[in-house]
Amino acid sequence: MTAVPDRSIRICADRGGTFCDVHASYPDPENPKTRKELVIKLLSQDPANYQDAPTEGIRRVLEIVTGEKIPRGTVLSTDKIDYIRLSTTVATNALLERKGHKHALLITKGFKDLLLIGNQSRPRIFDLNIKRPPPLYSEVVEVDERVTLVGYTSDPQAEKHAVKFNNDGSVKKGYTGPGHDEHGFADGSGDIVQGISGEAVRIMKRPDLEVVKHDLQRLFDSGYRSIAIVLVHSYTFPEHETQIGQLAREIGFTQVSESSRLLPMIKMVPRGVSSTADAYLTPILQAYLDGFFTGFDAKLRDGRLRSPRVEFMGSDGGLLDLSNFSGLKSILSGPAGGVVGYALTSWDEERKYPIIGIDVGGTSTDVSRFNGRYEVVYETTTAGVTIQSPQLDINTVAAGGGSCLTFRNGLFLAGPHSAGAEPGPACYRKGGPLAVTDANLLLGRLIPEHFPKIFGKNEDESLDVEASRTAFEKLASQINDSQELSHELDEIIYGFIKVANETMCRPIRALTEARGYSTGSHILTSFGGAGGQHACEIAGILGIKTVLIHRYSSVLSSYGLALADRVYELQEPSSTFYSSSTKSSLLARLDKLTKAVQTELARQGFEEDRIKVERMLNMRFDGTDTALMVLPVPSDGDGDEDFEVAFKKVYKAEFGFLLETKNIVVDDIKVRGIGKTFDSLGESVYSEVERIKKTLVDQSKASSRNSVYFDKVGRVHDTPVFLLDNLSLGDEIEGPAMVIDNTQTIVIVPGARAVLTRKHLYLTLE
Repeated sequence: MTAVPDRSIRICADRGGTFCDVHASYPDPENPKTRKELVIKLLSQDPANYQDAPTEGIRRVLEIVTGEKIPRGTVLSTDKIDYIRLSTTVATNALLERKGHKHALLITKGFKDLLLIGNQSRPRIFDLNIKRPPPLYSEVVEVDERVTLVGYTSDPQAEKHAVKFNNDGSVKKGYTGPGHDEHGFADGSGDIVQGISGEAVRIMKRPDLEVVKHDLQRLFDSGYRSIAIVLVHSYTFPEHETQIGQLAREIGFTQVSESSRLLPMIKMVPRGVSSTADAYLTPILQAYLDGFFTGFDAKLRDGRLRSPRVEFMGSDGGLLDLSNFSGLKSILSGPAGGVVGYALTSWDEERKYPIIGIDVGGTSTDVSRFNGRYEVVYETTTAGVTIQSPQLDINTVAAGGGSCLTFRNGLFLAGPHSAGAEPGPACYRKGGPLAVTDANLLLGRLIPEHFPKIFGKNEDESLDVEASRTAFEKLASQINDSQELSHELDEIIYGFIKVANETMCRPIRALTEARGYSTGSHILTSFGGAGGQHACEIAGILGIKTVLIHRYSSVLSSYGLALADRVYELQEPSSTFYSSSTKSSLLARLDKLTKAVQTELARQGFEEDRIKVERMLNMRFDGTDTALMVLPVPSDGDGDEDFEVAFKKVYKAEFGFLLETKNIVVDDIKVRGIGKTFDSLGESVYSEVERIKKTLVDQSKASSRNSVYFDKVGRVHDTPVFLLDNLSLGDEIEGPAMVIDNTQTIVIVPGARAVLTRKHLYLTLE
């Protein structure tokens, strides 16, 4: 075999709840200017055969590409690897299962119970037995310190009364509004300094560092190695948190989560909970990564320029290096890769069709929307924990290929419990429960001969149809015994599929109809291992006429990693009215952050022409508490950035009205730097479909035929099955039919048509 050049193999691995997907590319030995691609799918957990799925997947890639036998357990050489990109659900699962790291919370004296009390929201107000999730931290230490802001938020003459500072930070003019001594015109006691946001901060009491050191030592001696530090107003005055964090590191704490460093935003409760989540999850993530790195030679971790790069998918859809990756930034690491994958391969900048992405995995279904820009939210609740951190707006529902099927109180249920990878559905040969995968198998929507043979003791057996049939017959008997009318086995099985489909449609409606968008005007992009079996029916339920299924749809989360861009962000708090007089100072601060972001991405190896910058302001109307992160629109004439027009447009779309008499407040400024992986991904799929010549495929070209059950039609015993690799560009297939390759099965319902393009199967429904 031709020798593989050093640093030429690019590997992306997505470790999901059930499967680990690996996508790799490497130079074609016959034409080194082009690259060949390789896809590997394996179980995320299989302790009898390997300890870590991504490492095992990479070992298999190196075996195939180099042609050399590499025994399991061998420390892998990274000489041939250009980069490894990972997305992982380790932190997510630790949060969902409450299996994070024991840590302590250090908080301003008097606020000991703040995070326990929370924000008093009652999401399930009519529940008779509400169980509040316990806090993530195990112990609280109060720090006797206090700072406060001078003046008050809704002062109608705030600018007139505000403290004025000299360039060196000294006070030029004291506060001239009502003071805390109730006599007015008072500065009060304590030093006054200028915070990062520009607000005047009064230091009422500095922390006694000797007392804090004693408390930290006691925690350390008790076995704590992780702490979260959350002090009042630290978003604008982080000095006290920084001092305590430095002390903790000197004592030997391995994880110190300072809220002012993680996300310097106003609102102490979500900022505090986010810090405790970071202290809770990062040690778990770090332990996993330490184990991952032990499977490779030392070069992988040293981060030098000539070493292979290791990059991680963050929750906001950008790649991060090891030094910037943390538990807080990894909560949506897994599904984010899929969003990037479908967004970059399905979007057309000219046509601008909005896209719904639906990732039907083994454990859950993730739904998101793309309309030319990633939809990012800054406050989300996961497993009862409200976290303040930029994340892609992904709605998740517990319905996937591994969702357990049960009959209870006369109802068909799909989920929320999952069979996972261990033991997996009944057909996985591990004695697992009935799941959606079993239903698709018995309805003919999965063909064992074309499913990865990774089951059984030796990982070389296919799906067990009889195990699924036996379990379903037992359940069908139970269902028919409880009903006046008995139903055929196929009807009962398909009943569960309909329930699963409706469950998957729920988050799609929440992202579209609930926000004023017409669902039917969207394109549906389906991916994930089980997506192809459900895509046409979900589109039919929602009134969507076009479905895109990528050639690598079953591994699109790992393929998306190969397309993703490196991201570096900086954010600072602000407390400024947006006006013609303040605009220049806001733009100057944005310029400063822009320069810092560009410098960091240049340090990471990106040339100037490959760095794109997004400048944002977090804006709200005065007197409201809902801020929106806004990208500017170019203003007329001078080409300058106009944030006010952009804010009002976004606000009107979100809430349906404007508060015209209110001033606009800027809470934060943010710059997001993007190091581009690709300049362009070529012609869009829509242009290609219009351009290519279509040829109706004769059914005699089918590789086999299968008995498949369809809604309103019943069993079609001679449904043609086409192998994707045997189809040519422009081939058109009429439903009912199935299209299969090594990692996915796509069901084309009666009345639908599918056209094969370079990268997609383009489906249209009647």
